[in-house]
Amino acid sequence: MKKILIQVVLIALSAFIAFKIYKTVEQPILYKKAKTVRYDAVVAKLKEVRKAEVAFKSVNGHFTGSWDTLVTFVAEDSLPLVRRIGSLTDSMVDAGWTEAKALEKGLIIRDTLYTGVKDSLFKTAGFNPEKLSEVPFGHGEKFQLQAGIVTTGSGVDVNVFEAKCHNNQYLKDLEGEYEQLIVNDNEAARVNNKFPGLQVGSITEANNNAGNWE
Repeated sequence: MKKILIQVVLIALSAFIAFKIYKTVEQPILYKKAKTVRYDAVVAKLKEVRKAEVAFKSVNGHFTGSWDTLVTFVAEDSLPLVRRIGSLTDSMVDAGWTEAKALEKGLIIRDTLYTGVKDSLFKTAGFNPEKLSEVPFGHGEKFQLQAGIVTTGSGVDVNVFEAKCHNNQYLKDLEGEYEQLIVNDNEAARVNNKFPGLQVGSITEANNNAGNWE
């Protein structure tokens, strides 16, 4: 009986060790797959935020740090679109014609039309401006949004914006299963002096509105 009991214990112990080894190998793989889905969704959303901010600046001359302002702009505002028909020919240029003169004579046409921001820039089916601020998989959490002006080393003032979310926001639903792996990612970012999350633009430097994934 004692021998049988020892065998049962050994079998159970072996199964437990095998399970732990499996979890050690498999868990990072499953985490990476789940994280990639969320990572890609956040990057796609931040690209939309960047597109909206760039359009906003083209109309207003500066970026905005207000979600209400940006969402209203995308939902209700419009962008100018110049319709260009015709151009100066070589012979017209040789004769000293200017575009203004050609316009006056009706030989070329330049009209400014206006098209809705949402319809012209965001053609993805189901796009909703009201959801622009929400972090995918974040259960209602919003991106942090800021705008301002930074002065470059050459003394030039540059309008900038920044939109970002922490890893913990878009990986929120993975914390129960992969908490330690998320902690490891955050610590790795800290050690490398990087933001532990995803970000587009920068409020501290002029980086041409780049994303930290690029």
